[in-house]
Amino acid sequence: MSGDRRFEIIRALSNNVVLANDVLTNKETILMGKGLGFGAKPQGAILSQDPRIEKKFTLESEQHLSQYQMLTEQIDPEVIMVSERIISLVSEQLSPDLNEHIHLALPSHIEYALYRLRNHIAIDNPFLWEIRTLNPKEYELATQAALIMNETFGVEVPEDEIGFLTIHIQSAVAHVPVGNVVQYNHLIKDLVALIEERRGSAIPKDSVDYLRLITHLRFAIERIRQGQHSRNPFRDKLKDMVPYEFSVAHECAMLMAKQLNTDVSEDETAYIAMHLYRLFNKDLE
Repeated sequence: MSGDRRFEIIRALSNNVVLANDVLTNKETILMGKGLGFGAKPQGAILSQDPRIEKKFTLESEQHLSQYQMLTEQIDPEVIMVSERIISLVSEQLSPDLNEHIHLALPSHIEYALYRLRNHIAIDNPFLWEIRTLNPKEYELATQAALIMNETFGVEVPEDEIGFLTIHIQSAVAHVPVGNVVQYNHLIKDLVALIEERRGSAIPKDSVDYLRLITHLRFAIERIRQGQHSRNPFRDKLKDMVPYEFSVAHECAMLMAKQLNTDVSEDETAYIAMHLYRLFNKDLE
């Protein structure tokens, strides 16, 4: 019966965290809950229905498991508990299939964010607008995470930090390293700057045009990253019909190829050119 499921204690990682072996699956499992590790002895048993268990999860990677054990020795246990509350929200509201690295990355990030907030060190997020616009569901969850942090630690989490929390959530849901998510946001900003320079005017960030542009660029980056290829039947005609927009699209493609370290097809370049034509000639419609 599931109620008789047993976890054999390997060791207590803290007063609130225990590393145990799931007898049923023979997998090392992290058990969390207030006071769960207090007095826990190796080879002792914890039953699955123990009311102290608030959370349990398995880290498949031995490296992640080792890093998590080190984390519990270095980080405030309350930070780890709050991080797991946030991860549970993400799992319930967005996707149960999360990159397990979030169990390491999120508490480390929150610990550092709290240090900055408590020491009145400014948190500046240059990608906030793009993050908020492109990831509304993740941003909403990050806002909930900020409220949990506010209530637990007595701090006021600013919007810029909510943007950084969004990146961690997006990373876990998309199974893309945090560094790559930051890189893609940086690339979108660089592409927009290039396009605005060639257009000769800025695109208001609160406009539909800006939303369409960064959405198109985001999906283009995703297609290129995943090696997806769609033939553009208008590719050759576009070179003749909209030479300027195609040349700007080619510049964008070269920038993407350099930062993503991969080739960008002419078909993808043509799709960018089509979007730029509509954007550049909007005032003439």
